[in-house]
Amino acid sequence: MESKPFFDEEKIEAELKGTTLLVYWHLLKAGKKSVGVRTLQRELGLSSPSVALYHLEKLRNMRVVKKDRSGEYVLKEQVKVGILQQFVNIGRFSLPRFLFYAVFFITATLLYLLQYGVTFIQSVFVIVFGVTASAAFIYESVRVWRRRPF
Repeated sequence: MESKPFFDEEKIEAELKGTTLLVYWHLLKAGKKSVGVRTLQRELGLSSPSVALYHLEKLRNMRVVKKDRSGEYVLKEQVKVGILQQFVNIGRFSLPRFLFYAVFFITATLLYLLQYGVTFIQSVFVIVFGVTASAAFIYESVRVWRRRPF
């Protein structure tokens, strides 16, 4: 029996856009650290604390953020919808998924060349394949990185 998350992914994907996505991204980067309304307003340059509160409460209603005892907000659940599916979170860093593929192909190509050199006809094929694959994944990584919500 497959366990379902306690939140509605379709609803979250429909509502997690614009400033709400920006607030969620900020909380994602904060990790387990709680964030206050005024702090969030200052750090994101929002027009007023009530705007920050509106988006925090919207995330709380989606059940991905919770309010702690001090009245600050902390990320409760990470969701992977929309553009967020293209990122891997490592601690406080979010990196494009394609970056890992690019690093793999660059490393594999370089290791092959170090091991066998450029003397055989297979080396030309490996170089063309490795460089092409690396370039494609670097291009995709940059494209996804530019689409991230700051």
